Amino acid sequence: MDWWTRLDGLLISLYRITGWAVPDYFIGTFLLAMITVVIGDFTTSLVFRANRGYFSRLNARLGELHQLSMAALRLKEKSDYKAVNREANDTFGLLFFGMFGLSASYLWPAFFALAWMQTRFSGISFPLFIRDWTTGYFFTFLVCYLLARIVFAWLKPHLPYFRQVADFDREAAGKDQAVKENAG
Repeated sequence: MDWWTRLDGLLISLYRITGWAVPDYFIGTFLLAMITVVIGDFTTSLVFRANRGYFSRLNARLGELHQLSMAALRLKEKSDYKAVNREANDTFGLLFFGMFGLSASYLWPAFFALAWMQTRFSGISFPLFIRDWTTGYFFTFLVCYLLARIVFAWLKPHLPYFRQVADFDREAAGKDQAVKENAG
């Protein structure tokens, strides 16, 4: 038995909890969404920890450039001000797209879950009670994913690993703030 077959068996077992098809579908989809949320948050925490120094250096550099641009503005040095702002824009772009890439690590498991759901539920539709409209697995997964995100945000401070990550992030944010205040 290959890994895909074992994974398929594990995931489909989420959809066989009560024995009633419709409740099982929604319970299973919510549990699958919750698994993707947890894996996404875990991945994001690992990626952030690996790149934390890089992001801190970019933030510190932005603080320095802000101070330099304000000094150039006070001295009415237009060319220096423009040069510093150009570098600040480049630095901000690096930080912005780094954070944008980091945010993608929240979502990657959802795409795999949707790919698996397509193999199992692509022909199934549910009425929306609005005219004759129906929806399929994508919309139900999206709704369950949003609910799972909300539930996980509430549970996160109570889970050991994620509580430790939150404590680490708060401590690091305090250090970053102290560095910014000392630079200013």
